[in-house]
Amino acid sequence: MRSKITTFIMTIVIFLVISVFGVFGTILWSEFKKLETSIQPEDIKTIISEKANTIDKNIKAPEINPFDELQDGNSQQNEVDYSNVAINKYFYNQLEEQAQTIYKAFETNKENMKTGTYKVELGSSFSSLLKEDNGQEQLGKYYQSAIEAYTYDNPDVFYLSPNKMYLNIETTTRGSSTTYYVYINSGNEANYLIDEFSSKAQIDSAISQIEQIRSEILQNRKSNTYDNIKMVHDYLVENIEYDTTISKNNIYNIYGAMVRGEAVCEGYARSFKYLMDSLGISCTLVIGKGTNSEGKTENHAWNYVQVGDNWYAIDPTWDDPVSSSGWVSQSSRYRYFLKGSNDMAKDHIPRGQFTEGGKLFSYPFLSSYNYE
Repeated sequence: MRSKITTFIMTIVIFLVISVFGVFGTILWSEFKKLETSIQPEDIKTIISEKANTIDKNIKAPEINPFDELQDGNSQQNEVDYSNVAINKYFYNQLEEQAQTIYKAFETNKENMKTGTYKVELGSSFSSLLKEDNGQEQLGKYYQSAIEAYTYDNPDVFYLSPNKMYLNIETTTRGSSTTYYVYINSGNEANYLIDEFSSKAQIDSAISQIEQIRSEILQNRKSNTYDNIKMVHDYLVENIEYDTTISKNNIYNIYGAMVRGEAVCEGYARSFKYLMDSLGISCTLVIGKGTNSEGKTENHAWNYVQVGDNWYAIDPTWDDPVSSSGWVSQSSRYRYFLKGSNDMAKDHIPRGQFTEGGKLFSYPFLSSYNYE
C-alpha cells in the first residue's frame, strides 16, 4: 500500500516538473522572438524617352516578402535619430513625415552609401506605424516616395540604383510587446550601385571629374540669374551630344552628360539642375510627355527654373537639335529657353507621378508668359 502511494506521489511530482519546464520554455520563446521581413522592389516603370526613341527605365516600387526562418536575435540594432537633420529641397518638402525620415537617412549616409553595401539604419521609429493592419504596405509607399524624391532632388547621387535597395523589417516580440527595427541594404544583390560602378573609389573618381568640369563652368559665372541660366544652357547645348543609340552607359546621368559628353534627355535635365544647384538658383527636374516636330508624342524630361518671383520652363535637350549639317539657327537653339506655360503647354505636358501607383508630386506654378 505504501509503495503504491509513493509511486502515485512520484508520478504527480514528475508531471508537475514537466509542466513547469514546458510553461517556462513557452514563456522564454514568447519573451524573445524575432522575424525579418524585406520590402523588395517590384517592377514599376518610370519611362523617360527622348526625341524619336522610347526608353523604359525601371525604378521599382516596394512589395513585402517575409523571410522563411526566424532570426536568433543576435543581430546588432543601433537606434538612430534623424529629427535634427535639416533639409529644404523641392520634392522633399512634399513628403509625409515618415517619408522625410527615410529621405533624411539617405542624406545623412550619403558618403557611406558610395560603398553600395552600407546598411542604412532607420531604427524603431516606424514601430507604431507597423503595428497597424496595413502598416507594412504604408511604409512601403513612404519608402518609394522617399527614394523618388531623393533621386529627383539630388542629381549628384547618380551612382545609386533604387531597384537594388531593400527595406528590411525585423520584428521582435517580448511577451505581448512587439517592436519593429527597420534598415536598408542591398538584399541579395552584390551592392545597390548602378552597373557602371562597383566601388567607392570609382565613384569618387567620377565625382572628381564632374566637379572639375563644374569648376571650369562656374569660373564664367555672371552677376545675375538670367545670364547664369543662359551660360549653363549654352554650355550643355554646345558640349553634350544627344545619344541616339540609347545603348551606352551613363547616358541618363550627370557623369555621362558632363564627363563623357553623351546623354539623353534625362542626362541633360539632371546636369542642368546640378549646375543650377551649384549656382544657388532654384530648379526642378520635370518628367512628362513631349510632342516633337514630327508630331510624335514621347516621354520626356526637362526643367523648371526660377528667375525673380516667377518660374519658367527650359528644355536643353530640345534646344540641342540633331542636325546633319552640324549647324542650327539661333532661334532653334533658344526655342525652349525660359518659356511660360502658354507656349510650353503646346508640346510639353508634365506628369507629377514618377512611377505607377507612386506619390503624385506637384511642380512649381509656371508664369503664363515667356521671360522677357
